[in-house]
Amino acid sequence: MREAMIDLYTAPTPNGHKASCTLEALGIEYNAHTVNLLENEQKKPEFLAINPNGRIPAIVDRAFDNFAVFESGAIMIYLAEQAGQLLPTETKARSRVMQWLMFQMGGTGPMMGQANVFFRYFPEKIQPAIDRYQNECRRLFEVMNNHLSDNEWLADDYSIADIANWCWARTYKWSGVSVDGLDHLNRWMGTMAEQPGMAKGIEVPFSLGNLLDDDKEDDKEEFAKNAQTLLQK
Repeated sequence: MREAMIDLYTAPTPNGHKASCTLEALGIEYNAHTVNLLENEQKKPEFLAINPNGRIPAIVDRAFDNFAVFESGAIMIYLAEQAGQLLPTETKARSRVMQWLMFQMGGTGPMMGQANVFFRYFPEKIQPAIDRYQNECRRLFEVMNNHLSDNEWLADDYSIADIANWCWARTYKWSGVSVDGLDHLNRWMGTMAEQPGMAKGIEVPFSLGNLLDDDKEDDKEEFAKNAQTLLQK
């Protein structure tokens, strides 16, 4: 077997899944290394040498002089360019993919992340903050839904923009955001779940099981309690 030349340092989060799902979609061989966030491994010197920001995911391309790439969006672009897939080279088509990728990077990711903090992790329930971020998540979902009413994919064709947004949108229940009535978004999420590599990618570096299911409240509370330790790290 050909030796995997990409080392992926990751944890089971939407941003981590953006990298693993992209690797799986592109069919790139890789070695996954779990970064234990609860043990603060992302702040250890050996990891900071790869990602000075101390966040997952990060990759090291051993076939390219151990070149390190951090930030999930930058990783997706790097991998797509290396593989020559999921990111067109024509100027307008490439721009459309980049626009929707940046939409996730600056919109759904940060907003859903903050919804998670105030809805799930923060010990004091500050309802105005919860409402603010959940409402903004819903607004962003409606933007996607409206666009998808006339488009099969976010850009011209299936791309890293779809993968990035799906890895976050699929966790809407965890953020406490409703997708009721967003038929086009729901259609797209169902189609995305069936794309090659997605089911495997969201189980890297390990599966969280059915944490997003409606009947897993005890598991959700335990997970959220553990995650509270990350709020100040």
